[in-house]
Amino acid sequence: MNIHHLELFYYVAKHGGISEAVRNIPYGIQQPAVSGQVIQLEEYLGVTLFQRRPFALTKAGGELYAFIRPFFDNLGAVGDKLRGGISQHVRIGASEIVLRDHLPDVIQNARKKFPKLRFTLHEGYQPELESMLQKREIDVAVTLLDNKPTSGTQTLPLLKLPLILLVEKSAALQSAEELWKRDRIEETLISLPANETICKNFQQTLARLGVDWFTGIEVSSLALVEAYVGKGYGIGLSVEPPKAKFSPQVRPLPLPDFPPVTLGVMWLGRPAPLMQSLLNAMQERVEFLRK
Repeated sequence: MNIHHLELFYYVAKHGGISEAVRNIPYGIQQPAVSGQVIQLEEYLGVTLFQRRPFALTKAGGELYAFIRPFFDNLGAVGDKLRGGISQHVRIGASEIVLRDHLPDVIQNARKKFPKLRFTLHEGYQPELESMLQKREIDVAVTLLDNKPTSGTQTLPLLKLPLILLVEKSAALQSAEELWKRDRIEETLISLPANETICKNFQQTLARLGVDWFTGIEVSSLALVEAYVGKGYGIGLSVEPPKAKFSPQVRPLPLPDFPPVTLGVMWLGRPAPLMQSLLNAMQERVEFLRK
């Protein structure tokens, strides 16, 4: 049997489908390639290894997965042992802004102590990153923190981020208070999904103010909030990080009566030396931004 075909099947079985496997395979490969090579494995064996929709391993697929799983599960540990017992690979999940603007400097600082540091980056937001962490698909998440983290999750608060509204540059609106005084807010609210901490904090404070204003356009990132505001689709809910640079097409409106959200780090278990080095580097980055 082709060992690479077995490896791809391992990821498909472990993560419950081809699309999920592609997201977690630690090297670049497209979904059609995975599907095609797993089909070749099935043709070689003369059996169907799993049902596609809904995903479920067949009896033959379960037997094969049980046989190959110990080998592929322990590859990382063997590599760590051969490198001297200390893992120098870390999987980091964060938003696109954090990955683009801040992680390069954090990783550079961590490499002063771990020069052979290798990393895999996953883009996402709070609920998705928390789920990936619990499934051990990532080692650390840089994201917004809720007041009650999931059991077993360790957290390190890094930075308070004030909530803001984004409006078109040419909009007549000069303050958020003008909106709260209206009988009805006609402008469309553009924001992240309702289960994000930013949205939950915003809606809780609106309720205390006696204001009804719910999301009209839901987007998957703060970059998209800014982009759609700049195109005139409505008013966006966002945060203002240190040294924030917004598009020339938008301007921020402060929300002084709304509590800020907390950006922090999440991980599971006691931090290993590499993890601690990353945490220290993240704290140094925050201090640099504050100054």
